[in-house]
Amino acid sequence: MASMTASNPDKPRITVEAPVLRVGAGTADYQGLDRFVDSLRKPRGLHMTLLHVGILDELVGDIAAWTKGRAEPGKVLPEVTSWLTELPVLQGFLGKSDKLVPLGGGRLMGLEVDVPQDVHDYQALLVQGLHVLLDELGLDNIDDFILGSPALGYRSPRWLPHIAVGRARSRHEPPMEISPVAIEFGDSRIRHREALPADS
Repeated sequence: MASMTASNPDKPRITVEAPVLRVGAGTADYQGLDRFVDSLRKPRGLHMTLLHVGILDELVGDIAAWTKGRAEPGKVLPEVTSWLTELPVLQGFLGKSDKLVPLGGGRLMGLEVDVPQDVHDYQALLVQGLHVLLDELGLDNIDDFILGSPALGYRSPRWLPHIAVGRARSRHEPPMEISPVAIEFGDSRIRHREALPADS
């Protein structure tokens, strides 16, 4: 298999996400989670990732490596950027959570979120669209690429709706039941959209 990129922490990661507008009845409901996690994240930055695209230069490098250079970076980058900016917007929605679960190999804790079916459908549409884009760029074995690309960062083909909220107290924290909370999400958006190359 072709060698693919290692991550550069200094460059922004591009994701499609739904921002969290409110957890529970307000700040106190969210702050109460600090009983279960360390370094509780600020409410303003909370979001649900719908699709992780990663650092664009690294994704382009992964595609070039996979195609053995047939997909030229100079042509791939505008295609990926155009695809991202033309994605439909998912309207804001309500979810709920009654469980904290370990994430990222146990380094983080997050709220596992129950979301409406149309959110699952939208996320599946994003992956399907990514599949079509990669096919048009000349990739083969696209499922293997999606799971193997360090830039995309997939660990599993199954999407678990969640919100990362803070550091786990240990690497072996089990899932924890919490009092149910409603979660309000805003319209989907591209995180770090300003980092996308300008249209030529």
